[in-house]
Amino acid sequence: MSELRNYQSRTGQTGAQSAAMIDEGLRTYMLKVYNLMALGLAITGIAAFVTAQMAISDGQLTAFGQAIYLSPLKWVVIFAPVALVFFLSFKIHTMSVSAAQTTFWVYAALMGLSLSSIFMVYTGASIVQTFFVTAASFGALSLYGYTTKRDLSAMGSFLIMGLFGLIIASLVNIFLASSALDFAISVIGVLLFAGLTAYDTQSIKETYYEGDGGDIAGRKAIMGALRLYLDFINLFLFLLRFLGNRD
Repeated sequence: MSELRNYQSRTGQTGAQSAAMIDEGLRTYMLKVYNLMALGLAITGIAAFVTAQMAISDGQLTAFGQAIYLSPLKWVVIFAPVALVFFLSFKIHTMSVSAAQTTFWVYAALMGLSLSSIFMVYTGASIVQTFFVTAASFGALSLYGYTTKRDLSAMGSFLIMGLFGLIIASLVNIFLASSALDFAISVIGVLLFAGLTAYDTQSIKETYYEGDGGDIAGRKAIMGALRLYLDFINLFLFLLRFLGNRD
C-alpha cells in the first residue's frame, strides 16, 4: 500500500512537471509570435512614415510621390504586398526559417509603402490615435482568444465566409460608389477582424506542439505572426474610417 502511494505521488509529480514544461514552452512560443508581429508592425509604420515624408512636401506631391501614387508604378505598390503574402503562405514549408523571416520583413516594408497614402487622406494625429485604439482593442481580443475555454473554431468558419463576402462587397462598391454600402462594409470589417483576432490567437495557440523541432516551430511562429499582423492592419484600417480626421 505504501509503495502504491509512493508510485502515485511520483506519477503526479512527473505529470505536474510535464504540464509546467508545456506551459512554459507555450508562453515562449506565443511571446515569439507576438514579438515577430510587433516588429513587423514597427517596420510597416516606419516604412509608411518615411515614404510619406519623401512623397509629400508642403502639401504637394514630390516627383517620388507622383511616381508611386499617380504613375503605373502605383499598381506595383498596391499588389506587390498581396503577391508576397501569397508567396510566403504557400512556400513557407519549404523555406528556411531565416528566409521566411526575411520575406516577412520585406512584406511588412512593402505594406508600409502601400499604406503610406493614408497620410494624404487623414491627419497624423488621428492616425496615431486610431493606432492606439487598435492596439488596445487588439490586445483585449487576443487575450480573450488566448485564455477562453470556449472553442472558437465554429465562429472562425463563419468569420472566414464573412471575409469572402466582405471582399466581394468591396469590389462591387468600387463600381457602385455607394456611401451606405461603404459604411456597412466598414462596420462589418471591424466586427469581422475583431472576431478573427480572437479566433486566430486561439488557433495559433493550439498549433503549438512541444515536440516540434526548431525549424518547424520557427515557421509556425512566423505564420502565426503573419496572421495576427494581418488582423491588426485590417482592424486599424477599418477603424480609421470611423476615427480618422480627413485633411
